Amino acid sequence: MTAQSSIMTTTAQLAARIPNGAKIAVPPDYSGCAMTVVAHLMRRPVRDLHVVAVPQAGFQVDQLIGAGCVARVEAAAVTLGEFGLAPRFTAALKAGTIEILDATCPALQAGLQASEKGIPFMPLRGIIGSDLLRVRPDWKVINNPIAEDGQHDPIVVLPAIRPDIALFHAAKADRAGNVWIGVRRELMLMAHASKQAFVTVDEIVDDNLLHDPALAAGTIPALYIHAIALAPNGAAPVGLAGHYAPDRKALKAYADAAKTDEGFTKWQRHMLAIALEPA
Repeated sequence: MTAQSSIMTTTAQLAARIPNGAKIAVPPDYSGCAMTVVAHLMRRPVRDLHVVAVPQAGFQVDQLIGAGCVARVEAAAVTLGEFGLAPRFTAALKAGTIEILDATCPALQAGLQASEKGIPFMPLRGIIGSDLLRVRPDWKVINNPIAEDGQHDPIVVLPAIRPDIALFHAAKADRAGNVWIGVRRELMLMAHASKQAFVTVDEIVDDNLLHDPALAAGTIPALYIHAIALAPNGAAPVGLAGHYAPDRKALKAYADAAKTDEGFTKWQRHMLAIALEPA
């Protein structure tokens, strides 16, 4: 594969390519969050994002909500896990300043799979009987079109989810633009389903990742990647599984501070001062 130097950029330039109102797909905290880019988006600040959690949201989305960057969240859950409720999400939801599109993990994956395959919808059964059908009028119940004549066989069809941008962090990329994600297949799905994939990485290597049989299966080809920025430790403080652990002290400090508007504002001012170089 030929070199793709044109997709190599900085974290600030990558963040600048995410416009107001974009629909962005982001992974859960355990899967590779582009936290350096999140900080740039908060400092700008970007506005009116439609965030698609794949399939749940945590610290990065709560922080973006606190900074006023998010208009809509589509997720199976928004939580800080062992650190408790997501305080800025909870406050925004109560205040009515964001819209929530309730979903399930399989439903979000099905919608992205439809986009990945270039089809308008994906069928799914497990939602039938739940209240989700009441709050998601875009999910339609139809009778199985290939059921035997006269057989009542309801199934839900979910519209394709086509994000403008997939945003995530990975351990490494090569100079051809291929990105190694290991076992995190949701990142592969995000890249396939989205119009563009923006990635930060801890390391850029010289060897082509697709030429290594041990790495190729866990590598997203450059065909699906539109921007790569080098960001050592770029998933901190949520961490990157198998590479560096979450900074529990920093995460707890955020969870405590973000319980109030004033606490979040103070945390954000301090975080941006230490996380980013001068614009």
